[in-house]
Amino acid sequence: MVRTSAPDTTIATARPEWAKARRIVVKIGSALLTDQKSGRIKSDWLNSFMDDVAELAKAGKEIVLVSSGSIALGRHALKLPKGPLALEQSQAAASVGQISLAHAYQDLAAARGLTAAQILLTLGDTEERRRYLNARNTIEVLLALKAIPVVNENDTVATAEIRYGDNDRLSARVASMVSADCLVLLSDVDGLYTAPPANNSEAKHIPLVTEITPEIEAMAGDAGTELSKGGMKTKIEAAKIALASGSDMVITTGKILHPLRAISQGARVTWFIAKSDPVTAKKRWISGRLVPNGQVFLDAGAEKALATGKSLLPAGVTRVEGSFDRGDAVIIRAADGRELGRGLIAYAADDARRIIGKHSSEIAAILGFEGRDTLIHRDDMALTRK
Repeated sequence: MVRTSAPDTTIATARPEWAKARRIVVKIGSALLTDQKSGRIKSDWLNSFMDDVAELAKAGKEIVLVSSGSIALGRHALKLPKGPLALEQSQAAASVGQISLAHAYQDLAAARGLTAAQILLTLGDTEERRRYLNARNTIEVLLALKAIPVVNENDTVATAEIRYGDNDRLSARVASMVSADCLVLLSDVDGLYTAPPANNSEAKHIPLVTEITPEIEAMAGDAGTELSKGGMKTKIEAAKIALASGSDMVITTGKILHPLRAISQGARVTWFIAKSDPVTAKKRWISGRLVPNGQVFLDAGAEKALATGKSLLPAGVTRVEGSFDRGDAVIIRAADGRELGRGLIAYAADDARRIIGKHSSEIAAILGFEGRDTLIHRDDMALTRK
């Protein structure tokens, strides 16, 4: 049963991280979204949730939804038996349920003056760099156009070997992909406890986590249901991914109407606070963790432009060395060989060699397709401090 009010609060107001968050990823589980008996979407709950999304969008926030529910909806439409489904049955159910799920979000978003967009991802789309960049760029464009991306695992094609299997970790990867300020995991409990609260009356709520320690991991009991493959354990795994990428994370109950509004009003939740912001975490990853596969040499004008925070344009590059693909890390060097920094290049080596020294307006004519105006975007660049 959906509760119509938030649980007792332990915080008078929401943490400042919530107010400051510009880009928010929200994960919604099947058990919250669908009614197990009827196999239909919980319309009252989803209406209240989309009201919350509209309020946040009106306040200037960018919202990405990671939504389960396609298999749960499809299995009832196909009258599949209760209990675990075979992989082929799950894929068939997902192909039916995705249509219903997409229409529900589309209709409710449109009723609030918003545009919903469907994005289906597999594990490989967030692991393989070229596909990662394609997915990220699509989401970035949608957000720039004020749309609400609705992401789900592409269960219709994913096999057991190439799937996430739960949307907690998928949502964390999406948050990392788009450099989200905050990831919200809507759960059947209002946060992390010292023990599973359903089984232990002495369990104590933990309002704040600043580091994922072995002790924190030990507290994560498995609270999965037939509709929800995850539990607290997968949420802690998601927290590791989110915090490493500079995104804060919130675990809060979704078993109420207006669950996002409740966060703003100071409902009891568990906050996981990252030690650095997404931009800083990403630049640290680029500068220190990626092995460069090539290097680009700049003229004096491009070097000065980078120093003022500009992106690297093809016109400012004099030569390219190495064998690299789109999205690989390369070293950025001045004309005299000094290392200026590192970045993720937007073109493969052969294409990059063809467009260096040229104006961005000439790229399409040279390559035969519309590419990015920049060779390395400033958001994908970590410059060496002087």
